[in-house]
Amino acid sequence: MNPRVHLPSSIKQPWRRLRRFCRVLRGRDLWCSPEIRILKTRLGSEYGGWTISPAFLDSSSTVYSFGVGTDISFDLALISRFGCEIHAFDPTPRSIDWLHRQELPDEFQFHNSGLGNIDGLVNLEPPADPAHVSYSLSTSRNSTTTVESFPVRRLQTIAEDLGHDTIDLLKMDIEGAEYDVVENFLESGIKIGQLLIEFHHRFGREHVARTREAIARLHKAGFLIFDVAPSGEEYSFIHEDALTPIPSKAYEQHTNIP
Repeated sequence: MNPRVHLPSSIKQPWRRLRRFCRVLRGRDLWCSPEIRILKTRLGSEYGGWTISPAFLDSSSTVYSFGVGTDISFDLALISRFGCEIHAFDPTPRSIDWLHRQELPDEFQFHNSGLGNIDGLVNLEPPADPAHVSYSLSTSRNSTTTVESFPVRRLQTIAEDLGHDTIDLLKMDIEGAEYDVVENFLESGIKIGQLLIEFHHRFGREHVARTREAIARLHKAGFLIFDVAPSGEEYSFIHEDALTPIPSKAYEQHTNIP
């Protein structure tokens, strides 16, 4: 049994800064930067916030939010600003239990399933720290590793069930499953206006290559980067079809970047 080591703050804080710096370096290995300039703003808390372009959203917008955890500040900010309905998804028990204790607006529609490249069950590993909430895609072949099965559905299946043929904004923070999901929904041909993805290349060097490949696929499909978070992990894309015509309230902000 390994006792928990409690580090003094004089050591703990520099170590946390070093870890954050290493995560940024992994992101910079990708050499990705915004490709267009459009009106943009960040909504939500420091932890759970995302950057969007408000010029392309209104009360009738269709929004999907995959990966709720215990921070819905981004979703609530969208509802407050635009009055749109949010379809939020998370199959993990800690998130579901937390949401049941919240007072939620009618516009927040929760679904206790996740996003995947299949319609079925996937194995997820619980967080190593019991205080954390996010499960991650299981890749371990160690039979002693604890895994749990959770329901997931393909984006095409979800959109068909909800009666949507266009998604104006899709947020995806699904702990490493994003790589297979990107490939799957690009093949489906579903129309997406803005796409927000957290890429988990901090999981290892091989994930940097997978992030680079996913971004290349998205670019080929017409998605352009308009924001990259300082962490180098959270990307905001907009599809070129959504830019034609460009809303007048965003037009003066729009410039191609060489």
